[in-house]
Amino acid sequence: MYRWFALLHCLLLLTIPLPVSQPYEDLSPLIDDLRKGGFILYVRHGEASVGEDQPGLNLADCSTQRNLSAKGKEQAKKYGEAIRKLNIPVALPVESSPLCRTVQTAEIAFGTPNVTVNPFWLKIYELSENTNTADTQNIVQTFTRQVERLTPNQANKVIVAHSFPPGVGLGEIPSMGTVIVKPLGNDKGYKIIGRLTLEDLLRLAQIDS
Repeated sequence: MYRWFALLHCLLLLTIPLPVSQPYEDLSPLIDDLRKGGFILYVRHGEASVGEDQPGLNLADCSTQRNLSAKGKEQAKKYGEAIRKLNIPVALPVESSPLCRTVQTAEIAFGTPNVTVNPFWLKIYELSENTNTADTQNIVQTFTRQVERLTPNQANKVIVAHSFPPGVGLGEIPSMGTVIVKPLGNDKGYKIIGRLTLEDLLRLAQIDS
């Protein structure tokens, strides 16, 4: 009897249709909104696996830092290509954290003359260190003041910086991942509109990954 039920169970499993893979999320409306401007694209730097961040690293000396790999440089190049091919307007200069991997990512993607360093974005990197609760709150509050300011409607502000710790600020971000932020105005905060991976952008721009 047990064998009969086991056989029947197997036959039933064979007749159950396999789940159909879901189509990619339609991100076209999001891209259409970005083409109108007025958003902030907060971008994490490309893959960085060369070297390591040394204690007391020197911002002017890349050898004391973790730097972009060959893959990370290629990611940055393709990111810039995708933004341009998708006709997403970018307000220049692009802002970058002062670490070499973020500056290089921004320069490769948008051109060296089009990048300016904002020292504050290094504070996001410091969130991953053992800061106390008060320090974390102060950094997050300053971050909010940075991204709640309205941007020109004709273009989007781009910030190339670092991932956040889980559950803090914008949360974890993959290499070359983008968090799309809508500024609500001074003292009004911001709204996260969406997230794009590099693969999303390349697919939408029809660029080989």
